[in-house]
This record gives sequence, C-alpha cells and structure tokens, in this order.
Amino acid sequence: MSPFLLLVLVSLSWAISANAHENDFLHCLSSFHSKDTSPISKVIYTPNNSSYSSVLESSIQNLRFSEPTTPKPLIIITPKHTSHIQASIHCSRKYGFQIRIRSGGHDFEGLSYVSHVPFIIVDLVNFRSVDIDDKNKVAWIQSGAILGEFYYGIAQKSRTLAFPAGVCHTVGIGGYFSGGGYGLLFRKYGLAVDNIIDALFIDVNGRILDRESMGEDLFWAIRGGGGGSFGIVLAWKVKLVSVPATVTVFRISRTLEQNATKLVHRWQYVAHKLPDDMFSAVTMRRVNSSQDGKRTILASFSSFFLGGIDELIPLMQERFPELGLVKEDCTEMSWIESILYFGQIQNKSLDILLDRSYKTTLNGPSFKTKSDYVKKPIPETALEEIWSKLYEEDAESAVIGFIAYGGKMDEITESATPFPHRAGNLYKIVYTVGWQQEDNIKSRRYITWIRKLYSFMNSFVSKSPRQAYINYRDNDIGVNNKGNTSYVQARIWGRKYFKNNFDKLVQVKTIIDPENFFKHEQSIPPLLS
Repeated sequence: MSPFLLLVLVSLSWAISANAHENDFLHCLSSFHSKDTSPISKVIYTPNNSSYSSVLESSIQNLRFSEPTTPKPLIIITPKHTSHIQASIHCSRKYGFQIRIRSGGHDFEGLSYVSHVPFIIVDLVNFRSVDIDDKNKVAWIQSGAILGEFYYGIAQKSRTLAFPAGVCHTVGIGGYFSGGGYGLLFRKYGLAVDNIIDALFIDVNGRILDRESMGEDLFWAIRGGGGGSFGIVLAWKVKLVSVPATVTVFRISRTLEQNATKLVHRWQYVAHKLPDDMFSAVTMRRVNSSQDGKRTILASFSSFFLGGIDELIPLMQERFPELGLVKEDCTEMSWIESILYFGQIQNKSLDILLDRSYKTTLNGPSFKTKSDYVKKPIPETALEEIWSKLYEEDAESAVIGFIAYGGKMDEITESATPFPHRAGNLYKIVYTVGWQQEDNIKSRRYITWIRKLYSFMNSFVSKSPRQAYINYRDNDIGVNNKGNTSYVQARIWGRKYFKNNFDKLVQVKTIIDPENFFKHEQSIPPLLS
C-alpha cells in the first residue's frame, strides 16, 4: 500500500470515528454543565452553525493556515464561565479529542487552532477582563485579553505605569506570557514572565489552582515553558513597572550607499552595552534605491529611551557616534504612544488598542519565521553575504531583525524561568519571509528560501544547542509524532528552546499531566511517554 493511500485511509478513519463521537461529546458537555446558570450551548460552534467560520477565522493571524485544506476543528467552544472550560476538558478526555487553546491566534505555526487529529478549539476570547490596581502597581489579566486591551487599561489609570511586553497589540496574553514575552522594556525590567507573581490555572482534572495550591514548580513551568503543555491558564497577576512621563523614540534608516553595512557591524559591538533604559533594534530589508531604481539594502535603526531627547543625544554621541543621531531624528512621547509608534499604528487613537480584528502588516498575511541568538559579532563579509540573499527573488517581502540584549537580561539566571536566553547573548535574530494569501500555493518557495538563509547562518549563531525563541514557534527544528510525544524526540527541539531547563519541564509535566492529555507538535512530554 502506498504511503499516500495509507494517510488517506487513516485520515478517513479519524473522520468517521470523530463524527461518531461528536454527538456524544455534545451531550457530555450539556450533561456536565446541566446545573450551571450559564448554558454552554450558547458558546458551542459546529460546522453546521452559521457563525462557525467567522469564529474560526476571527483570530487566525497567519493566513498560511487558513486554506481549504487546513484541518478544521470539530467544535469550537468560546467559554464564558470556568465551568465551560472544565466541561471541555472532561469531555475531550472521555471521547479522545485533542484540545487546542487559543487566546490571540498568533502562534507562528498555527498550533493554537490546527491539528492533524480530531480536535476542538477552546477559544478564550470571552476570558478577557483586565483589572488594574494602580495604587499597588499590580494587575490581573485573563488569558483571552490581548496586549492592547491590557495596555489600554493601564493608560486609563496612569501614564507613568507600564508593563514590559511587546508592541503587536493583537497578541493574546495567554500564549504570549506562556512563552516568555519581550518588548521595549525588557532590558530594563526583564521579560513579561519575570514580572508575573500569581496565576489561576485549570489542570487536566479540572481543578482550579493558584500559585500557592499549584506549587512553585508548576508556577515556574507555566511562565515561559510554552503554551498547551500543562493545562489552561485562566488569568495572570503581574507587577506593573514605573516609566517616566516622557520617553524618546527614533528610527534612522540607511542604505548600503549610506554606509549601512559598517553601521550594522558597529551596532553589534555597541547595542548590548547601552544603558538598560534603552531598547535598540535594527531591521534589514531589500528596497529600490533612489539611484535609477536599483535594488539596495535598507537598514533601519530603531530605539526607545526612558527619558528625554536632551539626555539621549549626548548618550548616543558618546556610544554610537557613527549613527549620526541628531535632535530632529527623535520624538518625545508617552510610553503608551510608543506602543502605537512601534506597532506602526501611530496615526490612530488609543482606541485602536481595543480592536482585536486589526490585521498587522508587520509580517504579511502569510509568513514563516525563524529565530537565532548571537554571542559573537558577525563579520562584515558575512553581512554582505546576507544582503546578497535578500536580493534573491523569493526575498521580496523578507525582513531580518536584530534585537539587542544585555541590561537586566544579563542579571537574571538561565534557570529563573524556563526561558534560558539570558547572559552572554549580544542580540536575537528574527528572520521573516511574508507573502500574500493568494501566493500560498507557492509557499514552498518562500519557506525554502528562509530555510536556506537559516542554514547559512549556522556558523554565526549560538551552538550546542543552536537556540531558538519558543514564542517564534518553528516546527522545522523538530516536532513530536502525531498522537505521541517521545521524550527522546522532544528533547531535540526542547533544548533549543529551553536548554537545560527542558528536563525540569518534563518533570513538571510528568506530575501535572502524566497521561499527556495536553499535547501538540511541540508540547512538553511526560517522562514515561
């Protein structure tokens, strides 16, 4: 029998079995939940429901996973009550369905809403409350809230409080916090997970646990160990951080003809040593030159500074005079305005932060992303080879970003949370290639291009293991077998994301979910699986 025919038969058998259990599953949900005052029937969507497609597509952020051939969930549940989630877990276990947990839909490999075995989606869109306590500088945020809703809530209470997280406002809190989470303030205050002080969590048995009742090992694991492995985090308690009323931002772009190569090379020696009040990044892409429309590389240097222009200019003149920063390049604003600026929505009102449906153009409708960590500066000759790859046909919408580390990140130990990428890293690299949805049929070309670039970069990045960032999910570095999660197999990709913390994550998983109910292509396995 051919492998293709075998796959078809296996898929067909799954479909027949799943359909046979679907009615039983729905009855189980209703029975489990029969005594509740909030009927679960109102938050269940099946393919027969007219709203099914709109609910499914509402937060698919990478249209690479929005094709007719993309596997779809048997059922979508948008719980409004904790008991809805408990029922979903109980009945999924009883009838052998996988659960995919979605908060904002930004998983780069679509793992929060795609599976190749019969599955349901628990979409936390209705679990989105934000409670800001500005007097005590803490907040409780439910996992289904997006970063924008959180930031908006902070800004309504104070313009001198903030939180160290990212600038893409539609990212869901649940997945973002589960993987670490960095942003403009991470060199000053660490990652999002470094500022989480409590959580509410539902385990495989439906128990609701807080930090005290779950214990410190599980609390450690959910703060950076990746989503979808241990259970479902309902809400997070975080520390808010102080920022000045005025911050300064700038973005300076230089082409190759304007000495971009030497500036990028020099940046590698400077950026990680800048004061921790500063965020620094540089992005490189192909553009048309002003010289007869010839192609060139544009390097854009972006920074955020906790202070005014008058403080920033002398600092940059001392540390990075080659960039030639002048007062006219800089803009003073509030922290919340800087979120709009770096999210490329600076011409919008703050209300845009509440718009979950806003589609960012930072990556492109469909995209593939990879990541690396750099411990030694990349030579100029190698940078020039990178530029040559950006000139290739399939790199038209490709972007490479360098994000400076150092500061607070050098002070936190690798084992403080599952996120291990701390001291010794000069910067992180993000590689992204994007394309229009109608080009999904040619996606293999773009993915091949980024894989070749990633292979070329092997000599210039971290080794043993070659590290990667879990929130920039990349199935190329390894996946679990469908339906199974082997420790030996998972350790291949697990050490790239978590280094030596992977084994502790496995120990926690073995205790909290020994039967491996919560699983996906890159979930943490229990030890005996």
